[in-house]
Amino acid sequence: MKLQLVSARTGATWVKLGIQTFFRQPLALAGLFFMFMALMSVASMVPVIGLPMAMTLLPAITLGLMAASREAVQGKFPMPLMLLTAFRSGPKKARAMLALGALYAGGFMTAIGFSYLMDGGDFARMYLGGQMPTSDMINSAEFQSAMWVFLGLHLPLSLVFWHAPALVYWHDMPPIKGMFFSIIACLRNFWAFTVFAALWMVVLALTVLLLTTLSALLDSPNLAGTLLFPALLLVASMFFTSLYFTYRDSFELPVSTPASQ
Repeated sequence: MKLQLVSARTGATWVKLGIQTFFRQPLALAGLFFMFMALMSVASMVPVIGLPMAMTLLPAITLGLMAASREAVQGKFPMPLMLLTAFRSGPKKARAMLALGALYAGGFMTAIGFSYLMDGGDFARMYLGGQMPTSDMINSAEFQSAMWVFLGLHLPLSLVFWHAPALVYWHDMPPIKGMFFSIIACLRNFWAFTVFAALWMVVLALTVLLLTTLSALLDSPNLAGTLLFPALLLVASMFFTSLYFTYRDSFELPVSTPASQ
């Protein structure tokens, strides 16, 4: 495994490839993303153990979405079983992916726990979809402190696990080693990831602006609200499609992980 350094403009290429690849197989990739969201939601509903269980599965399911992107790049139609890629290559890889997931779940629960200490759980309940925020809640100093504490802890956690599922699965790395090389790759390619993140924020903002403008032009105030959620899900699906390219260009791929387009 060899780390590859890329230029800042590669971040824009990742965004472009994610969008292009999504539109090669929009039904399959959107469908897999919706299945991913549904699986995480159902797992989270289990009392007490639901959220840790969902977070434990997250790296494995993220790998499934990356594998689906790889299939689409090769001109294939990703099937629903692609989401279970992490568990289809024998017990050794399945155990490694679950161990990685357990580490992620521990980090996530720590981050959300610290935010809970700041505001009594208002931010945590809003973030996890269990409570609608009010203006008073959002403007409170406690809520904002909880939000920044969570973001400050979750950002490095995300970088540690960004490439880790692919490294553990496709490169047979132990989870800790995969996490180490994941954050090293993100830091060494800092400007490419900065451009990548900034452009996805622009895409998100443009999507919201387009829908609100369309709603105003058609004199239909409810149109933007109706279309916003599915539109944001589609943007999120394109984002997850692009994750494969950040991994593909950051590491020398093993023979079993084609890089061809």
